[in-house]
Amino acid sequence: MNRRTFVKSSVMAGAALAGGQSLAATNPNFSQGEPFNMKFAPHLGMFKNHTGGDPVRHLEFISELGFRAFEDNGMKDREIGVQRKMAGFMEQLGLQMGVFVAHKIYWNEPNLASGDKDKREEFLQHIRESVEVAKRVNATWMTVVPGHLDLRQDVGYQTANVIESLKQASALLEPHGLVMVLEPLNFRDHPGLFLSKSAQAYEICRSVDSPACKILFDIYHQQITEGNLIPNIESAWDEIAYFQIGDNPGRKEPTTGEINYQNVFRLIHDRGYNGILGMEHGNSKEGKEGEMAVVEAYRQVDVWD
Repeated sequence: MNRRTFVKSSVMAGAALAGGQSLAATNPNFSQGEPFNMKFAPHLGMFKNHTGGDPVRHLEFISELGFRAFEDNGMKDREIGVQRKMAGFMEQLGLQMGVFVAHKIYWNEPNLASGDKDKREEFLQHIRESVEVAKRVNATWMTVVPGHLDLRQDVGYQTANVIESLKQASALLEPHGLVMVLEPLNFRDHPGLFLSKSAQAYEICRSVDSPACKILFDIYHQQITEGNLIPNIESAWDEIAYFQIGDNPGRKEPTTGEINYQNVFRLIHDRGYNGILGMEHGNSKEGKEGEMAVVEAYRQVDVWD
């Protein structure tokens, strides 16, 4: 049995194990192993029961499943040889690289919000290093999280400090056509962080005023923080460069929680978005069955013309 036949058989078997209607019955555009229309991007570990811990096997497997993109938060910390090897296989397989995390994130103490010059320089050095990573893996976008609030300063001063740091980072990224995407994170999972709301990210990006500074709209985080997803996406649209996905509660694949992903994806598609949607979530079920349930969920919510 060749690899494509094996993967298609695995998808079929997984769908049967998951129960319920077949994919062909729920989505008339579905064809086993054919490319998804939207650029959903799995992360390493999502299909570990099928691929083990080998990044290259993961890339081959998701390509056979029909995914057209891939993201890896930890890419910056991988050995250069591994980065180059993964980039080579992504090129061969026609997979587009999504985000990686560009810098050290301060979860419990202020850095960019504080205005501390040493912390700012540390951040900028990480951005310089990430430029080289992006070149090696053919990436355009890198995730930036401004870190913890500085509770000793008014939020207005903190905002000015963050904007100045991002302006300097943008000057490093612009010549290379690279984009840092600011990710607001929810208060439940990440209490105390400076950036939490889509309107706040929009205000900052408008103030930085650079094509190198945009928003990563994580639908899971924003459902928790503020809800009102479709109006907020529409209001922030001009500054959004990247989306990430997770249902709530649980942070699992679409169709497992309260978010109407078919409607959200329809808006994103109809607005002309042709970028990547990162699958930054866990699997609702364990084992190979759970991995195939993820594929089925994305076949159900994929949007076609």
